[in-house]
Amino acid sequence: MKYPIGIQSFREIREGGYVYVDKTRQIHDLVSEGKYFFLSRPRRFGKSLLLSTLYELYTGQETLFRDLWIHAHWDWQAAPRPVIWLKFAQIDYKTKGLEAALLAEVHRIAKELGASLSEDTLKSSFSELLYEVGRSQKVVLLIDEYDKPIIDFLDDTPQAEANRDVLKNFYSVLKDADPYIEFLFLTGVSAFSKVSIFSDLNNLSNITLSPQGYTLLGITQEELDTVFETPMQAHDRSKVREWYNGYSWGGEERLYNPFSILRFLQSGQYQNYWFETGTPTFLVKEMRDKQFYEASGIEAAVSDLSNFDYRHLNPVSVLFQTGYLTIRHYEPEDYLYTLDYPNKEVRFSLEQVLLATYLGHPSESPLPRIVHLRRALQQKDLPSAIDILNAAFAEIPYEHWQKENEHFYHALIHLIFRLLGVYVRSEVHTARGRCDALVETADYLYAFEFKLDRPVSEALRQIREKGYLSAYADSTKEKIGVGVSFSTEQKGIVDWAVEGV
Repeated sequence: MKYPIGIQSFREIREGGYVYVDKTRQIHDLVSEGKYFFLSRPRRFGKSLLLSTLYELYTGQETLFRDLWIHAHWDWQAAPRPVIWLKFAQIDYKTKGLEAALLAEVHRIAKELGASLSEDTLKSSFSELLYEVGRSQKVVLLIDEYDKPIIDFLDDTPQAEANRDVLKNFYSVLKDADPYIEFLFLTGVSAFSKVSIFSDLNNLSNITLSPQGYTLLGITQEELDTVFETPMQAHDRSKVREWYNGYSWGGEERLYNPFSILRFLQSGQYQNYWFETGTPTFLVKEMRDKQFYEASGIEAAVSDLSNFDYRHLNPVSVLFQTGYLTIRHYEPEDYLYTLDYPNKEVRFSLEQVLLATYLGHPSESPLPRIVHLRRALQQKDLPSAIDILNAAFAEIPYEHWQKENEHFYHALIHLIFRLLGVYVRSEVHTARGRCDALVETADYLYAFEFKLDRPVSEALRQIREKGYLSAYADSTKEKIGVGVSFSTEQKGIVDWAVEGV
């Protein structure tokens, strides 16, 4: 079986004999129901492949669709439509500037479609292109990654604003071009609230959070079990689901990121494939600056999910639209979404990078230290466990100590034990309160309580009084309360004590 990893061309997949998950019935339903569509999905989710499929469909490439659902349901006798396909990933706006690069692309497409343009400004040239191509036969307009010129400059606000203005002017042409457009489909990562494309196109249907778009991209469990039945027989299905399944835009259907699951099926190794294709530097920095480190179980309104204001970044919006959070549950009566990490791959990867950033070494993985901590706890070697925690704090650069507050220490402890939970059970909530860390190994149950500039006796008393380990009364495992006192003056652990429960 040939896996189309990273291949965004429908033609290449079909002619090259690569496996293809047939989404053509959903595509047919979509084009039959409307005219203007927008779909937001994270990177590496198949947006470009979808537009490639639409391109081949509207240009009448019948042979590419044989054996697919749509082949028997499409009017292949109809004349091929002219297709204008803008691919922002292939436009050299970083070198030429967005306006000049877009103008050159419009003229290139015009030449490709046999149209002669007399206008020389971006807006007028684009308008002329739509008129010249669409006056005899309506055009299909495909715009891939419409927001990329803004996404690429999130750390450069003046340039992001300049690109926003160019895009606003460019897309404003579409409002008056309706007579020449048969079908329009835009894709992007985000729905920017300040680009104004959505206000100009009142009839644009955003299917990001609608049933039409739920499973249009991504691979469902049923698709995985049928299309990839043979290779999946070699793997533990529950473990595969835990690692790579979990994306949802409706709260019920769960999806695999195609890139991750295909890489896994090819290699057979559980690794962080999707995360490694792009480190979210600006996102991690934003999370740390906003003191945002606990992403599980967040409640959000639809405006938090559908808007994206680059001048005032909301970590929840950014995390959701870029794929680090997904919908776990939707409550229609309250119009409220509950968000969480989609799977182990994403949670494990993001928390590693975030912890490294908090520790002041963003390019170094904290994983070796986490593994050593796990081993110490499995062996009930608490002196070593405390030394490992202290060593983590000791390596924090001096300048970080000058500006951090109590939040900083809580974030570090939380992230360390969350990552530890990849190897052993590590929770933070109990019915009677919030314990800093509950860790369960094969033989031991630990309740950790950390105090900042407070005596260790307070930590142990809290473990007892709150009954953090009482829920495990029936367990035969040894139960251990661990109180830890951290000093902001000495910048480390100054005292710790253990108490059997």
